[in-house]
Amino acid sequence: MTGTSLLRVTDLTIGVRRSKTDALILVDKANFEIAPGERFGIVGESGSGKSMTLRAIAGLLPKGVSVLSGTVEYNGRDLLAMPATQRRALMGPQIAMIFQEPMTALNPTMRVGEQIAEGARRRQHLTKTQAHQLAVTMMRRTGIPDAERRARAWPHELSGGLRQRVMIAMALADSPKVLLCDEPTTALDVTVQHQILKLLEQLCEQTGTALVFVTHDLAVVNQTCQRLAVMYAGKLVEQGPVSEVFTLPRHPYTKGLLGSAPDFDQPDRVLIPIPGFPPNLAARPAGCPFQPRCAFATEHCATVEPELEAVAPGRLVACFESARLEKEVA
Repeated sequence: MTGTSLLRVTDLTIGVRRSKTDALILVDKANFEIAPGERFGIVGESGSGKSMTLRAIAGLLPKGVSVLSGTVEYNGRDLLAMPATQRRALMGPQIAMIFQEPMTALNPTMRVGEQIAEGARRRQHLTKTQAHQLAVTMMRRTGIPDAERRARAWPHELSGGLRQRVMIAMALADSPKVLLCDEPTTALDVTVQHQILKLLEQLCEQTGTALVFVTHDLAVVNQTCQRLAVMYAGKLVEQGPVSEVFTLPRHPYTKGLLGSAPDFDQPDRVLIPIPGFPPNLAARPAGCPFQPRCAFATEHCATVEPELEAVAPGRLVACFESARLEKEVA
């Protein structure tokens, strides 16, 4: 994908500094690229570093958390090296974000139409009437019925599904090239979740917007994304096309995630949970971070940490026993 990537993350390391020479590492040397119009998923257990990676791209890391090293390039420009004013100018027109819980992301003291129009009016230099018309148009585009009336509604007057559509309308109002989604369907019921995912897919296909979708739900990634990265304990352990990774996982952690997730096509399949617990990031084990929970681990895994390497065209894996796992799965 080199040369055609819209967004490129290189050796991104995020952490909390405990002293000048010591830091608690939350994301460790993350690397991935996303092409224009591509839908890319990042999956993993809670605490694996998915949302931190997304927030670093958007420049929205929590207080006390910072990027320690690495680059985040958009169209060849390093976002991390930009002055704050230049980076803020890109947020909205070029890069937009949909948050996990719209009720906390939306301003309860503003009508939803005003919130959609606010950013677009400032950045596109629209009149108040033009901005309102844009808000109503975006609400219709995201499938909100009776958009003219609902534009005057307060956030608490809308259902969860409609609030999430408002968030999508707000994010797409400036026609961004990259859309960052931080588990935007987690709080929705299955039917509404399906509608929102189909809507995002259709909008990306229509506009050519690239989608970065963070979730712990493998079914969501399977429905929405074309490629995915699997994160564990702050590290990317596998990357590849969704269909290939789901059919033939090359990392034991990916295999464990798939084996513990329900499959409605195989309702009688026995679910196999991953044993143990994720490691304490303040006291990382030596070697591969997954080895204490891994059935394929060897003595070598307990002392040396594997690097993310190509094992097939488009497939990257950080595992010394990937070939042995492939034989067993196949």
